[in-house]
Amino acid sequence: MNMSVREEFEAQAVAAVRKALSSIGVTDADIHAEIPDNYDLAIPCFAVSKKAGMPPKEIAEKICSEISPSGLIASASPLNGYVNFTVKWDDLAKETLESIIENGSEYGSAPKSGIRVNVEHTSTNPTGPIHVGRARNPIIGDTLARCLRRCGHEVATEYYVNDVGKQVVILTWGVENIPRGSVAEEDRDKTDHRLVAYYRAANARMEAESEVSEQISEMLRRFEAGDADVIQRVRKTAEAMLDGLKTTLAGINVALDKYTWESDFIADGSAAKVVSDLKSSKYAGRTEDGSWYLDLKDFGIQGKNTKFTFTRSDGTTLYTTRDLAYHIDKFTRSDRAIDVLGEDQKLGSKQLCSALEILGCGRMPEAMFYSFVSLPEGKMSTRKGVVVYLDDLIDEAVDRAKGEVLARRPDLPAEKVEEIAKAVGVGAVRYNIIRVQPEKQLVFKWNEALNFDGNSGPYLQYVHARACSMLKKADGYTQDADPSKLTDEYEVRLIKILSKFGNVLRSAGELRRVHMLPAYGHELASAFNQFYAAVPVISSGANRNARLTLVECSKTVLANVLDSLGIEAPEEM
Repeated sequence: MNMSVREEFEAQAVAAVRKALSSIGVTDADIHAEIPDNYDLAIPCFAVSKKAGMPPKEIAEKICSEISPSGLIASASPLNGYVNFTVKWDDLAKETLESIIENGSEYGSAPKSGIRVNVEHTSTNPTGPIHVGRARNPIIGDTLARCLRRCGHEVATEYYVNDVGKQVVILTWGVENIPRGSVAEEDRDKTDHRLVAYYRAANARMEAESEVSEQISEMLRRFEAGDADVIQRVRKTAEAMLDGLKTTLAGINVALDKYTWESDFIADGSAAKVVSDLKSSKYAGRTEDGSWYLDLKDFGIQGKNTKFTFTRSDGTTLYTTRDLAYHIDKFTRSDRAIDVLGEDQKLGSKQLCSALEILGCGRMPEAMFYSFVSLPEGKMSTRKGVVVYLDDLIDEAVDRAKGEVLARRPDLPAEKVEEIAKAVGVGAVRYNIIRVQPEKQLVFKWNEALNFDGNSGPYLQYVHARACSMLKKADGYTQDADPSKLTDEYEVRLIKILSKFGNVLRSAGELRRVHMLPAYGHELASAFNQFYAAVPVISSGANRNARLTLVECSKTVLANVLDSLGIEAPEEM
């Protein structure tokens, strides 16, 4: 689709400000637009104050004196160093509603950009189920990918499978050597839950028995030497574990496009090439025991972290070395590479980028860091008191949602209750995780996540279902985007919010600010509910068709928001 009316209005406002600034000799100003509470658009003048040689307040007044109503601009007025714009209401309303009607599920999306974006997310070690602490990773990664696709990019999501490290070799040894029935398997019928018991048992034996430790070390050495038999056995175990992880991800509406195996970079020689290239660098050094490292003090890394080891003393590579080969490979098949990483990976990411620079790589990954999820004491039971898994969280979310649905709709058939409860429970988890800025700590609280009247996924789903119900009761209508029939303050506010969706998508995707999406969804749902409470719709006479059109447009955009968040949009709740 073409530029939205809101984006066109912003482009016209920025162009008008640039033209006005050029009249006083300022031609390369840094201009950006904001959306304030009391105006349709605002452009601050503080950044150009020094360049123009006059105070921001005076610049704003000068700019406004040069701007006349034209295009979508109804007026421009100065206030405290800002140029505040109002949009021509009739044009905004008509074009917004017509665009939503015409584009439907694609409303807000940008034209195809031709840009290939790789989003790597989740990538947990295939040695056990995904735990709640890292639940943010797949949900952030999947939401970002959805937004970037709506920004017009060709997006590939990717899981980097660590099938080389010592942990997965320990797991493989455990599966092959510890008899079934001799360990207490998890009671959940999923491979990741069953196999984790063998990892724990094998790890304990490795620490207690030198013979087991040596067997595992020998397996690791043979793996890194390219032994096909060991590689195949470890891959088989990792694949079995991965099947369970994929089921967990599917349960929260996450599906990845590609699974890349770490062992491939040993098999194809690319990890060895990285080692060879790094050894020839002026930053390379060797310890007394024979391991190789990079000295990164010239790259802003200080203290004990200055030395970045890329081979062990026996010559085998490390995860970090193979990660370099992986990123070099990603760069050959993407224009942008985004890594969704836990906050504990900040140092590793900086070391990685330094090593890529030493290798002469002209590209760097874009790191998107998140803080871990925690649960308040006593709010959720843990199985065997060890850890809370994402599967547990989803199960409890669906159970709690089922209770809410039964309390509100005891008339629904059991099958429908289950269907709605799953959609609401999963939606509650996804929304509650995305709504908090990734870098901020998140304590997952049920009373917030499943609040049908607050800033939550169920609230958006409920409002969408309400709009669906209104349209069903309307018993047919003719679409009408006449702005003269939509002049109530609640209608005006709702349409202006609908017009912002494309801008919000761009910020959520291009700037990786995914938390803006639920904030916008809540703003839209709240505005719709206020409109619903204040304005008669079905019985509104001459305005009926226009108001029902506004309901339909609101439903469409709410569904688009929910889809971008990876949340189902039920028509009944």
